[in-house]
Amino acid sequence: MPETVDVMVISPHADDAEGGCGGTVAKWIKEGKSVVYVLCTNGDKGTNDPAVKPEQLAATREKEQLAAADVLGVREVIFLRHPDQGLEETPEFRKELVRLIRMYCPDTVITVDPYRKYIWHRDHRVTGQVVLDAVFPYARDLYAYPDLNEEGLKPFKVKEVLLWASEEPNYNIDITDVFDMKVRALRCHESQVGAAPLVEMEKRIKERSRMYAQGEDYELAESFHRVELFR
Repeated sequence: MPETVDVMVISPHADDAEGGCGGTVAKWIKEGKSVVYVLCTNGDKGTNDPAVKPEQLAATREKEQLAAADVLGVREVIFLRHPDQGLEETPEFRKELVRLIRMYCPDTVITVDPYRKYIWHRDHRVTGQVVLDAVFPYARDLYAYPDLNEEGLKPFKVKEVLLWASEEPNYNIDITDVFDMKVRALRCHESQVGAAPLVEMEKRIKERSRMYAQGEDYELAESFHRVELFR
């Protein structure tokens, strides 16, 4: 059995977590919290370059994700390797996540908000919804997956869920002191950010982070919809 962690980040694709919660992850790790990443898809469709083959891209994106996680200090990255654009809300996928939640027992789970209206990447929508279902009630309930109990993976209650990219944010986290780490981690995803000048990329991300921090007594923030489950 692996060691338990404080935080589990469940992301549809490589680079989504850094964009959505990279600053929060860096901040919490500096404060002594342990974090594990779960990557749901292999990202093999994340290019419009016909010279790049899907299997080649998938391998590249795993390397990029490991490099980004190393920048932030993430303890472990778990690759589920579902096909990009192929996630479905199935009992099998949900059970994978329930298994990991019961294995690592995170107090906090961070994922993407599935409830954005109208246009949203299907992998994001499916990931967020299946994560929420896995957290509650399936990870909690004794007889949800009896075979997991037999493996020693007992029911576990996640205390809170943070959803990035939410249209109804209710919780901000100050990332002013770790903003540079967020940018460096994002730059590791070279296959996605391409040759965009670092200055332009940093400016764009900083503008969004300033917007999230409006009304706060700090400069830069990441914003989430926070759901408390069990105290």
